[in-house]
Amino acid sequence: MSRELSAQELAAYREDGVAFVPQAVDPEWVERLSAIVDPQMANPSRWANDANPGRSRDRLFTDRYLWRDNATINAYIRESGVAGLAGQAMACNSARFYFDHLLVKEPGTQAVTPWHQDVPYWPFQGKQICSIWLALTPATVEGSAMEFVRGSHLDNKYYMPEVFGAREDHPNSWAEQGEGEQVPDIEARRQDFDIVGYDVQPGDALVFSAWLLHWASGNKTEDSRRVALSTRWLGDDAVWHPHTGADPTVGIDDVRVMPGEYPADDDVFPLLWQR
Repeated sequence: MSRELSAQELAAYREDGVAFVPQAVDPEWVERLSAIVDPQMANPSRWANDANPGRSRDRLFTDRYLWRDNATINAYIRESGVAGLAGQAMACNSARFYFDHLLVKEPGTQAVTPWHQDVPYWPFQGKQICSIWLALTPATVEGSAMEFVRGSHLDNKYYMPEVFGAREDHPNSWAEQGEGEQVPDIEARRQDFDIVGYDVQPGDALVFSAWLLHWASGNKTEDSRRVALSTRWLGDDAVWHPHTGADPTVGIDDVRVMPGEYPADDDVFPLLWQR
């Protein structure tokens, strides 16, 4: 059972593009998900992005699409209530799951998550597409919690994707082929943007539109790892839209959906919530 989003939380998602949802899931899920982090970092999947393998400092690690093989993540997306949070926030009649994304920044990590919007990276179009970023550790904005340009999901802008932590032989170099407008230099002109950020505790969630500009700084703390699990969700108006520069992990050969169609493929994009 998902908890009901309040009128204030629903309005924040609708108007700002992001809703802060404190204690979004039962603490049991924080404990269960936290237990998989070190084993996953020790044995990453083929989809991992690990800039400094094996280090306990200055290491940005991400891994994706773990739900098929990881029983804990599979249970989380089906049983924790996050699917319902996504459906409520998007004002949908249903919510389908796209993929999971484990995100770790060790203490002293220099790499930032640059300002970007998510939708250009993904083979979908539609306004009812969102993420639920669940904090598994405490984090402040100064310590790499997320910030957003409030209301930017309503600007009808489509920004060019970029590779996070660019380096040679980057596993996500496919993003370099993407098209769109250049993301403005928000960090150089922060005063020109309506930026909002959230300090978080384990179990808090940020539910935000795939069209919203967001980023996170490096982890400036000396002794605190920042860990989150983000899940991606598809609403009623989402359509399958493979394109150059989009994540190829799930491609045309993997789905029983034609471009331009609603992603009604229960094996690849399972339907996990209905109003």
